[in-house]
Amino acid sequence: MDSKQITIQSTIAADTKKVWDYYTDPQHIIKWNFATDDWQCPWAKNDMRPGGKYSARMEAKDGSFGFEFEAIYDTVVDQENFSYTMGDGRKATVNFENKDNITLVTVSFDPESQNPVEMQRGGWQAILDNFRKYTEAN
Repeated sequence: MDSKQITIQSTIAADTKKVWDYYTDPQHIIKWNFATDDWQCPWAKNDMRPGGKYSARMEAKDGSFGFEFEAIYDTVVDQENFSYTMGDGRKATVNFENKDNITLVTVSFDPESQNPVEMQRGGWQAILDNFRKYTEAN
């Protein structure tokens, strides 16, 4: 496993409370948690506390492929940041930084070893960009 984390960011035109809520509430997660329009997130569950579990189903709309993403929270600081450990032991951190009703979201994560780093960065960034579009439109 590569020890160098990948970092992605997005600036969202909304206050931190809204951004936090849309990022962590399953009723919103299912609306943005996919990289392309031919994918979907039919369900998500989120127990937002240290030791709590996050899980979401991500799948192609045509049913050709899908998987469940699961993680356990290590730390949670409401409306500021959280960190988690994925099922395969990789770690990730998400930070929310408020700047005059604009929120900078920064995600850092351990890459997996099966796909190229740029592919992983692109996929995670596409999901974060989808989150930004959804949050700003609602």
